[in-house]
Amino acid sequence: MTRLELGDIQGNVLRSYGMRRAAYVSVRVLGPRAGRALLGRLRHRIYSDERWDGTPARAVNVAISARGLTALGLPADIVGSFPPEFRDGMAARRRQLGDRGPNGPAHWEPGLRGGIDLLVGIHAFDDQERDAGVRELRDDIAGTRGRLQIVHVQRAAQQARMREGFGFRDGFGQPAVAGVPVKSLAGQGARTRTRRWRPLEAGEFVLGYRDDDGVLPDAPVPPFDRNGTFMVYRKLEQDVAAFDRLLVELAGEHFDGDTELAAAKLVGRWRNGAPLVTHPAPPSGDIERGDYNDFLYRDDADGYRCPLGAHIRRANPRDALPGGIRRSRRHRIIRRGMPYDEGPNGQGLVFVCFNASIARQFEVVNGWLREGDVFGLAGETDALTGWTRGRGRMTVQGSLPVLIETRPVVRTRGGEYLFVPSLSAIDALIDGTI
Repeated sequence: MTRLELGDIQGNVLRSYGMRRAAYVSVRVLGPRAGRALLGRLRHRIYSDERWDGTPARAVNVAISARGLTALGLPADIVGSFPPEFRDGMAARRRQLGDRGPNGPAHWEPGLRGGIDLLVGIHAFDDQERDAGVRELRDDIAGTRGRLQIVHVQRAAQQARMREGFGFRDGFGQPAVAGVPVKSLAGQGARTRTRRWRPLEAGEFVLGYRDDDGVLPDAPVPPFDRNGTFMVYRKLEQDVAAFDRLLVELAGEHFDGDTELAAAKLVGRWRNGAPLVTHPAPPSGDIERGDYNDFLYRDDADGYRCPLGAHIRRANPRDALPGGIRRSRRHRIIRRGMPYDEGPNGQGLVFVCFNASIARQFEVVNGWLREGDVFGLAGETDALTGWTRGRGRMTVQGSLPVLIETRPVVRTRGGEYLFVPSLSAIDALIDGTI
């Protein structure tokens, strides 16, 4: 049985806080002593993944970029022990991520294009408590004489019934993790030969534990080699008006005017979260909680129910790729993102995920969304997140398959690759032992 050192793992990694408000504050460090002193002031606000004695009103997480490790005064040999994609940073990986044209770093928001040293996540149940946390952090930084600078503040709020910007219930596809003291649901792990679902090994998401192949994942040098994880932080703007226009257009041309069916075919789920594989017709109401993920694509191998290139089929192919679940299980991610709404300035999703390997997990999934070759869909991209110049293409399988045209509806606004250190590693940074 996997025994996790939950008291050393930052909270919200393996278990969600369940809080519906968040602020992601990007901090630039211009003096290592000031940066380490800030970690010291934040330390008592950072919760671990241990079971809490009562739910905190507010909780903090801290993540550090490769640039941030250097800014905190770590020597080059320690920073060099981290994987290359992390050291490169998100902006430098624009080709691997497909961040081209209007999605390119040159068009990202100021403060989100390579300027993040520390990312402080502030989580709360309401706007007032979240904003109080932001003010407290500003006060912490105000007395540092410019050695620390806040370069970006991103507020986010979970919508009613877990809806994201396009109106879909979200968050169903979280993987179950061995050793985490929460009840998992069918479909959240890997399917066994006895047709049961088992949790994935903790080493897929947290360093220092065996992964699903039974080996320890590559890790940087101590004290960063255990109970830490890599974090992907991306701001994704959703063009809701363009998405709605696209649905009307597609429904009129191919789906007898049914915009809900058009939306479901693009995503692979109805807006209430029911999967097309098991619910080819819209359910009259909510389905059982355990039914959102309890399915395989072998029951819909031809894609007549859920198109082969639908969003959820690309993001988690389950058994749809050669090699089946034995292949896809090594590319899962834990998502902790949250929608944002900035009124006339746009709305979208703060995408946050945790994984033991950014290259093997997040970047592979990102590639599945952008390219169709692995699914036998050469030249096709995900209708939601796959950017194309002008119109994109997607095949909707059926007795008479239909090739539909899509247009970009999601735009990258910035982000960074970060490392979420263990609490003991943060203590070492604070007391100067590294």
